[in-house]
Amino acid sequence: MSPLTVFFRTLMKSSAIFLGAGIIFLHTTLDFSNTSRPVARQGSQQEAVDGLIAALKDTDAGVRKQAAWALGEMQSAKAVPALIDALKDSDVEVRQRAMTALGEIGDTRAATAIAGALKDSDPRLRARAASALAEIGDKSAVDALVAAVRDSNVEVRRKVVIALGEIGDARALPALTAALKDEDAGVRRQAVLAIAEINDGDDEHPALARQIRVHPKPRPHPHPVIAGIR
Repeated sequence: MSPLTVFFRTLMKSSAIFLGAGIIFLHTTLDFSNTSRPVARQGSQQEAVDGLIAALKDTDAGVRKQAAWALGEMQSAKAVPALIDALKDSDVEVRQRAMTALGEIGDTRAATAIAGALKDSDPRLRARAASALAEIGDKSAVDALVAAVRDSNVEVRRKVVIALGEIGDARALPALTAALKDEDAGVRRQAVLAIAEINDGDDEHPALARQIRVHPKPRPHPHPVIAGIR
């Protein structure tokens, strides 16, 4: 090998080493740790989810309640079937926590089961069901929510009206129009807002939405001009 060839090979190796060192120096945030760690961490999380799902069957209601809360915080879709099953728990607080968790996860698979809870004997659970359906936003729940607009409990009616506004389906407009005459002012206010939301975003039923036109920002009336005063 000629001296010239040796020189160029040595120069190229030195340049490569210098370039690599420069990349590491300029990008100090690069993580060269064991790439198996994220996989292991994901496996641990799945084990935790499995453990919490099993805890939904614990003999202690407090444990079941906390397990439902934790699954909602983790927002694991894997937990949806178990949380749906927990809606039948004998303890009302466990059912409420399961309902909240399903709303936080936002999986449409839970919409039918939650909509069924709008007929529960406990008004707290009916109100929680309406809120969960608002979070999920599945239009398949509109009919059940419309039926609940006349619920005997005022808080349930408020939550139902809010949910209909969040879902934004124009099929709810007749029920929301009727809610404008509700005996509770809070329900009436929420009905106005819900109609405005549907009216603002309806593309499927423009004719129906135009029947109820609510201006989101009412124009202020001009002050009357008094003669002699400027």
